[in-house]
This record gives sequence, structure tokens and C-alpha cells, in this order.
Amino acid sequence: MGEIFEEHRPRLRAVAYRMLGSLAEADDALQEAWLRADRADTTDVANPAGWLTTVVARVCLNMLRSREHRREEPLEEGGGAAEAVPAAVVDPEEEALLADEVGLALLVVLDTLSPAERLAFVLHDSFGVPFDEIAPMLDKNPAAVRQLASRARRRVRGAPLPQADAVRQRQVVGAYLAATRGGDFDALVALLHPDVVLRADRAVVPTPEPILVAGSRPVAEGAMASMGRARFADVVLVDGRPGMAMLERGRVRVVLRFTFEAGLITEIDVLAEPERLRELDLTTWS
Repeated sequence: MGEIFEEHRPRLRAVAYRMLGSLAEADDALQEAWLRADRADTTDVANPAGWLTTVVARVCLNMLRSREHRREEPLEEGGGAAEAVPAAVVDPEEEALLADEVGLALLVVLDTLSPAERLAFVLHDSFGVPFDEIAPMLDKNPAAVRQLASRARRRVRGAPLPQADAVRQRQVVGAYLAATRGGDFDALVALLHPDVVLRADRAVVPTPEPILVAGSRPVAEGAMASMGRARFADVVLVDGRPGMAMLERGRVRVVLRFTFEAGLITEIDVLAEPERLRELDLTTWS
């Protein structure tokens, strides 16, 4: 089984990454799946590739369900929930390239799905696993799994943005992200209204009170401080309007909600409190 596992490792890793959104967790899932496969009696396994995909998917499903239980806990270096996160060391550049390949907006929306919806969608839509093979993993019938995948698909496909204003706003948010990633201060200032106001809740940066910043240059200076996070951010629809979401270890951790006037950004709400994030409707657009 060892040679077969290594032969199919790229596909299995791709499954785990889309399921978990974190390269460190994906590699830990593969390690656990290998241990299970190595202990199992595979004499009667007719389709090793399919069987290994099932093993990896079940491990990932358990990890997602465990993640749900600790979603309330902040990710902080050096303690708390960070201790529950796999400690595998990955190359940040490799993870950034893989995230771009899969699509950061897709990963953002996948994190909003239930574990069952995510498994049904990823296995069926991304890897062509039939619903009748997914059903036993979720203790459901194929029709119920089909419905789970359909619900997930509607969120992933998102909604069209035919209005000219919405298209322009999406372009502005995309330019905001590009300027932040590239450290282009002047380009960022050009997108902001001179009297722009940024509000950040207490979970963004641990402070006794929410943060309020006013003025295009101070807001742009604050954005420059988030260049690292911007590598794992993408433009998404936030409650039906163009916004931005940032991932950390496969989970949506920060969402930016924008208000526009005459093509410029007039307000930015930076949201990171778990209860507020859960209230948001995050989708892609078709």
C-alpha cells in the first residue's frame, strides 16, 4: 500500500487541501490517513485510489468537525487555539501559490460551509466522486448528499453583478487588494475618499475598544501593515456587495466591508469577531 499511497499522494493532498484550506493541516491529514491505511487489511480493496480518497476524506471530515467546536476561539500565536492547530512546518510561498491555484475566493466560501456540505461539494464537484460513494461517509442517502452539494454549489457560484456600479466597485476592491499586496501606498490613497473612515472591531487587533481611523493617508498606512495577510486575501461578495476576506490556516479570520461614493471608498468596516463573521453572507460571483 505504501507505493500506491505515494503514487496517489498529489491527488490525495489536493483533496485534503480543498477540504481543509490549510497546507499544514492537509499534510497532517495525509499522515493520519497513511497510518490508517498501513494498519488496514486491504486484501479485498479493488480500487485502491478510491479507497485512499475515502480514507483521506474521512480524516478531513473529522478535522473539520473538530474545527467547528473551536471556531469561537481566536487564533493567536503561542497559546489557546493555536495549540490545537497542527504544527507542521510549510513553506509560506508554496502555500500562497497553492491557494492562488485553487482560488482564494473559493477557499473563503468553502470555510463558510458545514463540514458535510464541504465534503459533498469538494469530492463530487472537484474530484468526480459519485454521490453513492460519498453517502456512507456522511451516513446519508445519495439524494441527501446531492442536496448538500447543490446548496454548497449555489454559494460557491455566487450571484451575478450586472449593475455598472457593482462592477466598478469590484474593480476598486481588486485594486485595493493589489495595492496592499504590492505595498503601493500612492495607488491605495488614490482609491480612498479624503475623509474615508475605517472601523475595526476589537478582535482585529486586541484593544479595549474598537479602532477608528479617519483620513486617506492614515487608513492607507494601516493597510500597509497588513501586506502579509493580503497574500491570503481575495475579493468576495459580502452580503451581496464587493468586499474582501482574509484566510488564516484555512479559516476566514478577517472580512473587509466597503462603502463607496462616486467610485471611491468612503468607509471600511474590518470585522474579525467570530459572532460577527458568522452573520455575514460570503459568496463568490458568477
